[in-house]
Formats: sequence, C-alpha cells, structure tokens
Amino acid sequence: MRFCMVTTFYPPFSFGGDATYVRALSRSIAARGHMVDVVHCLDAFRLLDQRPVEAEPEANSGIRVHRLRSAFGRLSPLITQQTGHPGLKSRALQRILSHDFDVVHFHNISLVGGPAVLRYSRALVTLYTLHEHWLLCPTHIFWKNKRQACDNPTCLRCSLRSGIPPQLWRYTRLRDNALAQVDCLLSPSEYTACLHRKAGIGPVRVLPLFSMLDSPAPAPLRHSERPRFLFVGRVTAAKGIEPLLTRFATAPEDDLLVIGDGDLLERLRYAYRRSQNIRFLGRIDQDELGRHYAQATALIFPSLSPETFGLSIVEGFACGTPAIVSAKAGGAVELVTSTGGGVVYRDQAELDTAVRKIGGDVALRNDLSSRARAAHEARFGRDRHIDAYLELVDTLRAGKGLPSLEPA
Repeated sequence: MRFCMVTTFYPPFSFGGDATYVRALSRSIAARGHMVDVVHCLDAFRLLDQRPVEAEPEANSGIRVHRLRSAFGRLSPLITQQTGHPGLKSRALQRILSHDFDVVHFHNISLVGGPAVLRYSRALVTLYTLHEHWLLCPTHIFWKNKRQACDNPTCLRCSLRSGIPPQLWRYTRLRDNALAQVDCLLSPSEYTACLHRKAGIGPVRVLPLFSMLDSPAPAPLRHSERPRFLFVGRVTAAKGIEPLLTRFATAPEDDLLVIGDGDLLERLRYAYRRSQNIRFLGRIDQDELGRHYAQATALIFPSLSPETFGLSIVEGFACGTPAIVSAKAGGAVELVTSTGGGVVYRDQAELDTAVRKIGGDVALRNDLSSRARAAHEARFGRDRHIDAYLELVDTLRAGKGLPSLEPA
C-alpha cells in the first residue's frame, strides 16, 4: 500500500511527541513493506524556532519526505493559521495528494493546511489523529490566558491574552465540513475521544500511541542508589515544570533531570543554577534518552492542562520506568490508572508524598517498574500498534467494498 502522512512538524524540524510518533509510525509501516510519503511545513518550524537544524535523510528507502517551503517564508503558516486553508502551500499540497495513495493520514495540520486540507485527500481511506485538542481549542491545549487550565470557554478573550490572533474560521462550518472527508479519527486515549464525541466530532476510535525508543533492559534499583527523577517534555508553564522545580529545590536529597526545550528553559536554568540536585539537559538524542529512562527512579508528568496522551510515559514504561502523573493531565492519567505502572497525585503535598515513597521504598519502585514494563509489552508495543492500525485500514476498505491490500 501507499501511505501519505501530512503533519506540521517532522524530525528534526519538530518539538513534541506528535512528530516523534509520525516518524515512528512511518518507519514501522515502511518496515512492513509499504511505501510512505511524509509532508510537513518547514516554514512553520522556522516561524517558531530560528536555530540552525540540519535535515536528516531517511535511512529507510520506503520513506520519502516532502519539506514544504514558500517564497514568503513564515507568512505562509500565519495565513493558514488565520484562514484555516493551505493558502500559499495549496498548490504543493494538491500536487502531492493527487497521487494514488491508498491511505492519507493527517496528524497535526494546524499550520500545514488547517481544516481545509482534509478535503485535499483523494485516497480510498482518510485518517486523522487527535494529537492535540486543536479542533476544540485555539491554544490546542486548553491553557487559558497563558496561565491556567481552561475552566470555561472564553475563546476570543483567551486568544487575545495568549497572543494568538483570533481565527475567524472557528466561527464557521469549515471544521465540520472538512471533517466529513475523514473516514475515522484516531484518539490516543479514551479521555480525548470522549471530549471530541461530546462536541459532535466522530467517528472516533481509540488507538494509543507508541514510540520507537530503544528500551534498555531495566535493572532493579538498589538501596544504595540516590533517587533520580525525570521530567521529559516541553519546558513550558502548561507542562507544570515550575511547581515541580519548586518541590525539588527544597528537597536536595532527590535529583531531578529536566529533559526538553521550551520558552521557559533559559529563565529556569538561570533561576535554579544554585540547586545542585537539578540539572537541565535540554534536547537530547533518542539513545541518550533511553539510558536516562532506564536509570531513573521514576518519570514525573506534572502537566497542569489536559493532555491527549503521554508519550513520555509510554517511553518510560518501555524502559521499566514508573510514572508519577498529575491528576490534571487528562489522557495521561489513563496510562497509570489502567496499568498500575505508577501513581497519580492531586496537589503538591501528594506529589511530595509520592516522590518520597517511591524514592525511599526500593521494593515498591521495582514492583511499579515491573508493572510498567509488562504494560508496555502487553498494550503499547510497536507491533501491536501497527497490527491494529493496518487492521483498521482493512476494515475501512472492506466497509467500502474494497479488498484487503498486501504490502507492495
């Protein structure tokens, strides 16, 4: 089969878990003998990040990457954000998507084409994964006025206070009309699926994400080891990094490694420069990330806004690393409550209790580690995900009276 993935960001021109997943999915499908095209917007990355980044050629010959650029540069994604249409990239997208793809799979399309790009698919099967709450929220993450989780929608005022130009297309039928082109929406969690179903968006099927992270065999921790905790993700206010740092700055007996980039990184690195138990590693490569997971006491996922999933939690599970997850983290909470691979906390006091308990009780930590690893093998492994994904494609084809397709 021929697949096409359409997304705003793709490594190395990317920031978060959605791009990591698209690359993992593409490589896994190609490894099964299928052909994969990936389309992403280089201008959107340059709009948000000016650092020099070198393009990485795909080692797998079954993957072809289209990095879209406009002569107008950063103006192109801004037009898309405002109008909900591909704008300056419409010709390039129409040319690519006019090819005879069996499946076109849309991911984060906010700056690569907006809702209108969904109508460009000519494939027999069209899919869309809900990586964020973008269809429901202008901030994508229900983060209100740049300072708190959304408690009630005041979208126009919130957009202005968040520095997001109001998007007039959100007050039209564009979103719903474009979604009519999609055969199935994929949600990483039941939490996210329910939010979209309540908004009248569907059909939605739950398919948890996975990661291609190489998972070192976890070694049981020993009593002599100093507790070491991880934060992995965007270093932003919505991710809850500041309350987390406050806790560790007053607990020098526990180490915290902060892995990831974001708009608060440099300010927080300076603010906590004297806290010797806190280290900011910034962006690191996947091999190094796996090593840190495997050596950690636990991953802490302190998000203050509802997440669609929690890819770093699944990455940790692959390495036998349990998770301590904020109850405010939406779909990420499911990963712990349904597996027993960690604990959920509701406030700073419960976070402190969880850190001290898991850090001080080696038997408890190792038991949570075993549960996390078992959950990954049973529910979040790559082969399980790809099997379910391809089975869904065949089911949708069969519903249209089309035969099952084998790899080319």
